[in-house]
Amino acid sequence: MAAGAGTRFGGGKLLAPYGDGVLLEGALRAAFAAPVRTVTVVTGSDPSRVGAAVMAYARQAGQDERLKIVHAADHAEGMGASLRHAAAALPADAEGVYVFLGDMPRIPASVLEPLSQAVRDGAPAAAATFGGKRGHPALIGAALIPQLLTLTGDAGARAVLQGLGERLALVEAPDDGVLFDVDKPADLPGSIR
Repeated sequence: MAAGAGTRFGGGKLLAPYGDGVLLEGALRAAFAAPVRTVTVVTGSDPSRVGAAVMAYARQAGQDERLKIVHAADHAEGMGASLRHAAAALPADAEGVYVFLGDMPRIPASVLEPLSQAVRDGAPAAAATFGGKRGHPALIGAALIPQLLTLTGDAGARAVLQGLGERLALVEAPDDGVLFDVDKPADLPGSIR
């Protein structure tokens, strides 16, 4: 998900310097490391610049053939709009969909396969956790994808996952990267807090 305006950040959050690149590249790195056929990036408030950064990263990583970019013109509605567009762009035979957030650059790749295994083992969805807190990414199984098509507002996939109760598989991550997100410039490494 890369559609937000980053208003709490002051705008331009996903393209803010981070590490050797920009913030969004951390989420892209994790998405391309996932056991998936394609990576769909949903753009919104700055589609040309974000889209160009996404394409440049995919080309550099040799992953441009796996990349699909979808624009959510109604992105201002919130995460629900982004997820609707992402779900609508999935192939009909998709077995599930990972939900990565563009402002979460430290997702450990080692949590991705266990999430997939949990869904293959019968969980309707799986989510990464650390220290007892649920984080990202989440993997939503095929049976729940139609629910993504009906989401509205800014709750995102939370509404779908909360309804699962004990059926949501929780996968412990090796570090807090599944909880770390950037909301304000002070959240960036090296910032004065």
